[in-house]
Amino acid sequence: MIPFVDLKSQYLSIKQEVDAAILKTIESCAFTLGPDVAAFEKEFASYCTVKHGIAVNNGTSALHLALLAANIGEGDEVITVPFTFVASVAAIYYSRATPVFVDIDPRTFTMDPAKIEAAITPRTKAILPVHLYGQCADMDPILAIAKKHNLIVIEDACQAHGAEYKGRRAGSMGDMGAFSFYPGKNLGAYGEGGLVSTNNDEFNRTIRMLRDWGAEKKYHHVLKGYNYRMEGIQGAVLRVKLKYLEGWTEQRRAAAANYARFFAGSNVRIPEALPHNRHVFHVYAIRTAHRTEWMDALNKQGIASGIHYPIPVHLLPAYADLGYKAGDFPHSEQAANETMSLPMFPELTAQQCQTVATAVKALAEAKPAAA
Repeated sequence: MIPFVDLKSQYLSIKQEVDAAILKTIESCAFTLGPDVAAFEKEFASYCTVKHGIAVNNGTSALHLALLAANIGEGDEVITVPFTFVASVAAIYYSRATPVFVDIDPRTFTMDPAKIEAAITPRTKAILPVHLYGQCADMDPILAIAKKHNLIVIEDACQAHGAEYKGRRAGSMGDMGAFSFYPGKNLGAYGEGGLVSTNNDEFNRTIRMLRDWGAEKKYHHVLKGYNYRMEGIQGAVLRVKLKYLEGWTEQRRAAAANYARFFAGSNVRIPEALPHNRHVFHVYAIRTAHRTEWMDALNKQGIASGIHYPIPVHLLPAYADLGYKAGDFPHSEQAANETMSLPMFPELTAQQCQTVATAVKALAEAKPAAA
């Protein structure tokens, strides 16, 4: 069986260090925030080339607090994309603002900057581009539009640890960035975790209060805040794993290069990594009009696969109140219908990539990838 991800292999490769770090945290009884979380914040901020990292309990909380720190609330609009995990949009709802969608670039699955200005209204306060699957959105035109219209930019970098756009790290280009450390992410905790990255001192101060009940110091509540603190054990685990992230990233990129080599000359539609981007391949998503058949066939051959994401947010029942309909964002809808994710993890071998590619190519020859 070739798994979709292999968290067990990764754990075993660093077991001694991780176990020691967890035990140290337990013995110190620093279970919430604490020295390892504080150290991880500094280390990950440095990795992202920003001044501040504020650790929280998950990526959704990171997005939520970034929006609140930017003073986004009821009556405001935030422009984002419908082809994303639902948390990108849920966080906008949590802030009481209204999500406004624009379509994606079908090459990259990320926000199409050419669609943004038509969506701006007097109520627009922010743009929330999503760095999807490990590739950054086209940030220069997004930042230029934001500057022109005096808008905040919050990068959803939850799938983009270490990704780069023209030499700049994900999470360092906008006013703030939001990261998730869900276990399956390129840098995953052993539980939940998240972080906000920023160079802005005031955003840093506000988010630190908001994550801890709005308190500037214990029992001195300046803001109406939340219990969004990171656990000490997660900080300890993430500190260990951060040391290996660059190596794991290069292994992912090598696996993607192997896939590309084995798919060369076929009609399989593989991911397009733009030349100015450092794609970190959180997900390796191909496209096919025969997704269900292909996934079933691969499963019978012992090859796992996944879908990211089968329904664009504007067509989910939970967000029907936004008033969008099928056909409003054709590229997002087509991507949702066609994308399927192949196994991708640092330990994926060239032989496994070849096995997967051989199976997929056989399916593509029987039924072409696109109708």
